[in-house]
Amino acid sequence: MDQSLALAGSPTAAAAGGAVRLSLLDPAALDPGFVAAWQRLADHCSEPNVFHAPDYLAPAIAHCDTLRRARIVALHDEGQLVGLMPMARETYYGRWPVPHSQNWRHPNCFLGTPLIRPGHERSFWQALLLQLDRQLSAGLFLHLYGIATDGPVFAALRQLCSDQRRSCDVVLAEERAMLATDQPGQAYYEQVVRKKKRKELARLRNRLAEIGQIETVQGPGEAGLDAWLAEFLALEQSGWKGRNGSALADLPGTRALFLEATHRAHASGKLHLIAMRLDGKPIAMLVNFLSPPGGFSFKTAFDEAFARYSPGVLLQIDNLDILRNHGLAWMDSCAAEGHPMIDSLWAERRHVGRVSVGLKGFGRPALFAAFRRGERFMDRRRAAQAPTLPPSAPLETDDD
Repeated sequence: MDQSLALAGSPTAAAAGGAVRLSLLDPAALDPGFVAAWQRLADHCSEPNVFHAPDYLAPAIAHCDTLRRARIVALHDEGQLVGLMPMARETYYGRWPVPHSQNWRHPNCFLGTPLIRPGHERSFWQALLLQLDRQLSAGLFLHLYGIATDGPVFAALRQLCSDQRRSCDVVLAEERAMLATDQPGQAYYEQVVRKKKRKELARLRNRLAEIGQIETVQGPGEAGLDAWLAEFLALEQSGWKGRNGSALADLPGTRALFLEATHRAHASGKLHLIAMRLDGKPIAMLVNFLSPPGGFSFKTAFDEAFARYSPGVLLQIDNLDILRNHGLAWMDSCAAEGHPMIDSLWAERRHVGRVSVGLKGFGRPALFAAFRRGERFMDRRRAAQAPTLPPSAPLETDDD
C-alpha cells in the first residue's frame, strides 16, 4: 500500500520549486531502491536512531508486528527521502478506548525519534500533521512514544505546534544515562565515581581474579558471531529475565529480531560486542549498536552466580573507552530512568518523553483538551496514592 499526499504549498516545496510528497508505505513491499535511500537517511539524519534504521526496524516489523499494523511514513523532497517514521493506528490509549495515531513501537525499541535529514525537521512534522488532520481515521491525536526531547527534531515539532496554535504536551518526561565525554576512560571513571566506590570495585575485581583467569574480550572472538550470540542468549535466559519470560530467547519473534539485527549490524560494521570471561566462560556480556556520531547500548547480561562480584559493572568500566575507540561523541544507555548501575558510571543524561499532539478538524481540539484534563486528573490521583518507598540501589542489575 502506498498512499501519497503532494504538498505543493509547503515552505519546503516553495523554496525548492517543487512538490513535497508524504507517503504511507507497506513495510513488506519496499523496493531495494527505497531501502538504500532509507539507509542513507539513517546515516545522515539530524538525530541518529538505530531503532528506526533499516537494519533494525525492518526485522523488528517482520518478526514483532504480529498484527501487521505498522506502516512507514516517508517524506520525499524533490525525489530525495528526507524523513521516515514507523506508524500505527491505535484504538486504545492505555486502558482507555481512545483512537489515535502513534509511532509504531515494540518492547525492544528504545527510541522513537524519526529519521529526518537536517533542515527538514519542520517540513516533516508539517506534512505529517496536515495529513492526519485531514483523516478522521487518524483518531483524536498523534502520540509519540520515547522521542528525544532535547534535540532539533522535537524542537521543530514544538515550534510548529506553537505557530499553529496546536496542543503539544509532554505527558511523561524521563532522563536516562548517557556517556558523552572526550576524556580517556580511566580519567572519566576517576572523575565520575567516588574514590570509596572505586576501591570497592577494585576489591571485587581482585576477588574475582582469585577464582580464575579474568579477561575482557572485544568482538566475537575466534568462535565467530553465531557462537557469541548463542552464548549471550543463553546467559540472559539463565537469569531473572528467563525466569519471568522476558529474555530475548523466550519468544521466537524477539529471538529472530535479535539475531537478524545483530547480523545486519555486524555486516555493516556497526555492531560492538564485549564480554568478560572467567577461564573462558562468559560471566558478563554487552551488545552495542553503533550509529555515528553516536551509539546505543542495546542489551547486557551477567551470570547471577557471580553477582556478588558485580561483573556487569566491571565490564562497563572496561568499556568506558568505547567513544574514543570508535570515534563517537556519545552513547545512549537505553536504560530506564534511575537505573542503579549505569547511572553511577555514566554522568551525562538524555531526555526522552511521551508526547501527545492535538489534531485539527472534526471537533478534535475541544475533545483533546477534555481528554488531557482527564489524563492530568488521573496522573494527580495516582501520584497522591503512590506509596513512598525507601531508596534502594543494588549494585548489579541488567535491567534495560
